[in-house]
Amino acid sequence: MITTITVLGAGTMGLGIARLFASHDYHVTLYDPNLPSLPESVHQSSKTFSIVLMSDFEKAVVEADLIVESAPEQLAVKREIFQRLGSLIKPQAIVASNTSTFALEELASDLTIGNRMMITHFFNPADHIPLVEIVGLPSTSPDILDEVTSVLQRCGKSPVVLRKDIPGFIANRLQAALMREACYLLEKGVADAGQIDTAVKEGLGLRWAFKGPFEIADLGGLDIWSKVTGNLFPKLANSSQAPQSILEKAASGELGVKSGRGFYEYEDSSRTSEQLAGNMQRLVSFKTNINQEG
Repeated sequence: MITTITVLGAGTMGLGIARLFASHDYHVTLYDPNLPSLPESVHQSSKTFSIVLMSDFEKAVVEADLIVESAPEQLAVKREIFQRLGSLIKPQAIVASNTSTFALEELASDLTIGNRMMITHFFNPADHIPLVEIVGLPSTSPDILDEVTSVLQRCGKSPVVLRKDIPGFIANRLQAALMREACYLLEKGVADAGQIDTAVKEGLGLRWAFKGPFEIADLGGLDIWSKVTGNLFPKLANSSQAPQSILEKAASGELGVKSGRGFYEYEDSSRTSEQLAGNMQRLVSFKTNINQEG
């Protein structure tokens, strides 16, 4: 039974994951080797949510039932963490990675704890977005997957267990496909970034908040969609390279919110991020209420 959870890494995602579990009455330890240099928001959250902050790796993990790794997306860093865990954690402890980059087989290769590892891919902000993608190995016990799924559901999440490990999992593959087409429309001069964003926010996005692609296809009629996809697919973007519009901006240092300029200009990056998180929280609450009423 999972009662004690340790999150490794106090960055944006790690802090959100820790807040999620702590707000649902789990005993949570948040480990980071650089505690003194962490933002004040981390220390404030630890007080608000009763999260124990630690910089001692062994003490942070030795009693944990579930360890969630949220370290930087560098394979060597993650592998070193998992190797250290092997000799420290309880025999029945479960180890999860929040990676969205690396295959579980790559992370778990030749590790003594490989049969107790999985991926739990949260989305930012981790304590508000319901989706968590879960990936196990073919040898992973269904009981372990079920146990973590139950914990996430208790925390109000909507976990999806993938049947196969595939790059990008589900959500990022769908998001990347949309981004490829959006950049194609921009680069061909069909519309500017603002117009394309409006089409998604005021059209597709509203439907997708309540219905997935297969539900929408059923609503529209599969006879209609067979014609739409047959006619349109050959004309869609099919590049296997990163979009030129993104490459050019990245090369010039226009990185988006973090640099103050990307496809748009940003005067206050922290305020922009906070607004998005707040909007997400309100949307999730609204959707939850609608689903309960329905």
